[in-house]
Amino acid sequence: MADRECLPIPLTRTGLRLQWSFPFLGFLALRFSLLLLNLEEYYFEQHRANHIWHKDSHHERKIRGSLKICSKSVIFEPDAISQPIIKIPLRDCITIGKHGENGANRHFTKAKSGGISLIFSQVYFIKEHNVVAPYKIERGKMEYVFELDVPGKVEDVVETLLQLHRASCLDKLGDQTAMITAILQSRLARTSFDKNRFQNICERLHMECKAEMVTPLVTNPGHVCITDTNLYFQPLNGYPKPVVQITLQDVRRIYKRRHGLMPLGLEVFCTEDDLCSDIYLKFYEPQDRDDLYFYIATYLEHHVAEHTAESYMLQWQRGHLSNYQYLLHLNNLADRSCNDLSQYPVFPWIIHDYSSSELDLSNPGTFRDLSKPVGALNKERLERLLTRYQEMHEPKFMYGSHYSSPGYVLFYLVRIAPEYMLCLQNGRFDNADRMFNSIAETWKNCLDGATDFKELIPEFYGDDVSFLVNSLKLDLGKRQGGQMVDDVELPPWASSPEDFLQKSKDALESSYVSEHLHEWIDLIFGYKQKGSDAVGAHNVFHPLTYEGGVDLTSIQDPDEKVAMLTQILEFGQTPKQLFVTPHPRRITPKFKSWSQTSSYNASMADSPVSPGEESFEDLTEESKTLAWDSIAKLQLHEQYKIHKEAVTGITVSRNGSSVFTTSQDSTLKMFSKESKMLQRSISFSNMALSSCLLLPGDATVISSSWDNNVYFYSIAFGRRQDTLMGHDDAVSKICWHDNRLYSASWDSTVKVWSGVPAEMPGTKRHHFDLLAELEHDVSVDTISLNAASTLLVSGTKEGTVNIWDLTTATLMHQIPCHSGIVCDTAFSPDSRHVLSTGADGCLNVIDVQTGMLISSMTSDEPQRCFVWDGNSVLSGSQSGELLIWDLLGAKISERIQGHTGAVTCIWMNEQCSSIITGGEDRQIIFWKLQY
Repeated sequence: MADRECLPIPLTRTGLRLQWSFPFLGFLALRFSLLLLNLEEYYFEQHRANHIWHKDSHHERKIRGSLKICSKSVIFEPDAISQPIIKIPLRDCITIGKHGENGANRHFTKAKSGGISLIFSQVYFIKEHNVVAPYKIERGKMEYVFELDVPGKVEDVVETLLQLHRASCLDKLGDQTAMITAILQSRLARTSFDKNRFQNICERLHMECKAEMVTPLVTNPGHVCITDTNLYFQPLNGYPKPVVQITLQDVRRIYKRRHGLMPLGLEVFCTEDDLCSDIYLKFYEPQDRDDLYFYIATYLEHHVAEHTAESYMLQWQRGHLSNYQYLLHLNNLADRSCNDLSQYPVFPWIIHDYSSSELDLSNPGTFRDLSKPVGALNKERLERLLTRYQEMHEPKFMYGSHYSSPGYVLFYLVRIAPEYMLCLQNGRFDNADRMFNSIAETWKNCLDGATDFKELIPEFYGDDVSFLVNSLKLDLGKRQGGQMVDDVELPPWASSPEDFLQKSKDALESSYVSEHLHEWIDLIFGYKQKGSDAVGAHNVFHPLTYEGGVDLTSIQDPDEKVAMLTQILEFGQTPKQLFVTPHPRRITPKFKSWSQTSSYNASMADSPVSPGEESFEDLTEESKTLAWDSIAKLQLHEQYKIHKEAVTGITVSRNGSSVFTTSQDSTLKMFSKESKMLQRSISFSNMALSSCLLLPGDATVISSSWDNNVYFYSIAFGRRQDTLMGHDDAVSKICWHDNRLYSASWDSTVKVWSGVPAEMPGTKRHHFDLLAELEHDVSVDTISLNAASTLLVSGTKEGTVNIWDLTTATLMHQIPCHSGIVCDTAFSPDSRHVLSTGADGCLNVIDVQTGMLISSMTSDEPQRCFVWDGNSVLSGSQSGELLIWDLLGAKISERIQGHTGAVTCIWMNEQCSSIITGGEDRQIIFWKLQY
């Protein structure tokens, strides 16, 4: 559990509530916010006070408000919203002291026993009349006096201000940071979480530590406390409220995060369907973060299913997640968070056409090439960049800016988050001509600009149009042409902001994007993110943007460390790499082309989107869907002990009346389901039989044996009619299709034979031709064919799963995915995936196209055999239970008691309505579905 990186659950709605997803926008209704502080500045305490304002030497006026002491400034927030908020940088202060001690108070006629005097050279005026606008600056020597309500606090406040002033005036930034950090830690050490804030007096404290609550551009220090029922955060300054409380029962997802490239972050979600978390915490020690994560993860273990990037991939491939939802999950897993602007979720530009009057989503030319990064979309610009790259000294990079950074995020969101832009840019908006003015202009600049390679953000595919509309009536400046910056100019094909977002969403979910989105994922989250594959894809950014690009702990110089961290945070960061092999493409009804050239392509081309989709060619589809929907209601119907050792194979006649079984007791038995009696018992040798199958026509049963042979038994004539001595060791499993026999053996081979057995005993034995021999390194324990018999999957005793192209007898993929014997393997009905079970208790789903292990679930015991429909699995376990697995939900959804020993084989009919299992307890069990 301690090594888990996330415990998320699936999003359940296509559209997320993005209207207020940008964290803490709701708090901006308050005049003061932490965004008024400088970057990396802390808000320590506040005091009710009067600002003593003078017109001349004889007239004074008191302005009521709150004086806030921050690590790099003093901020006075007047109660009257007509008055501006005053911010005085401590580095610009000339003198700080009690009023009357500075010798510069000639304008004040009355003594102020509770007064604090600040003489300074620069002051900012912010939000006059509560209007968000660029800060006004007044320069020149001046004095302000603030009269505290509690005169006894004056000396302490003055002492604090003097200490912070000394820190602000240090020459080196690293020394400033070190001194302020020491002051902060001293304050945190002198305080602790107020236990009176517990929701219930019966709560048991589990752990308490120091941490900071993270929101975009700011962090707020305080104390974290976790009990058996709640997670609490108490800000040191009581802002924005005295305590933040989250009920553990409400938690749905938690993620470990990098913050400032350090493993210190933890993000908690109480919702299944929101982009924004409920709290993001940054700890001072990795161990504190890990301990808290472990406690919550342990609590969640029985409530919430664990998901990995691979398990989400499986859901996306099979159409259970939209492209939008899948990209959100990948961003979350790759450390992208709305609370961290340097790692804000990144989404692709999808549309290339921003000039036509109609948007044609059926035309491939409408779309951007998703196989290339933005910087490589313009051939001429790319050639210039490559020339520079080739002439560059190591470390080389192709692009001098990133595709996602705080500046780019706020470029898009300035209309709904103006205070964030002002915070990032020292109280100013960007130049009017560089603002987000037009969709088409922005796209053109991304194609042609020398340094502009930015991608998009989730809001472009959400429901809230606010970021496109200047509803706050902000004065964002005047462009060179004379027009004011107002609403974002939309492309001709969009009739309104709502229409633009709807068409953008339609484009993201279109067939073209579904077929090509994996190419973009390879660039951003996958194998083309780093190394030689990134170079080949022209996808190389500055080394500082990559995880592990710099080790901040190894930098001794504090100035260099602060400067490096600032550069990293402002420049942007590449997501954590999630995939190291090519990402599989999505399963869509029809693909235009396939990269591989084999009959695999033909067998895949017209497969359904999902197993549950109606097909006119398969009249059993409805029956299958109904059966699998009811699989959890499986009930034991009848059971019979017909063998003396473990049952190893089951096959049933087409009409369902006769059941044939093999066993380690060396016998093949024929059991009548109608009369419930054993009809025949056949022994071919004194060694165990390992599997059996019925040939088409129900006239012949084939059995494989540990004596290296395959036996053909005629049902009509009641005798053995053929023996194939095909291997040098035990035959472990056999398959049959279209007059071809496939035999797996402990002699490390799978052999493909052509031939038809004799129709009558006594006639000349048929000669079996060896068509192919599939060589393995070790014993082969199981094999399975896909529906078209163009692919074969084999599992070995050392845990390797192999996928073979039977048309060329070549190995497509070799995946070492189990730590012991592979017990069973099978293709999904659409042949897109392979499922394998092993002695290690794992169920692994492998993508056939890429060979990627895309999902792995674990049970506490081996699953010896299974059947599945691509989404759900019915497996037989070592203990005798039948387990029902929800692969898309990544959980075991039902346990059904069956055998008293291991379940060794499962048979299911074509309609999935009849199930028989065999076990080590020598029994066969007939199961009944309850619809």
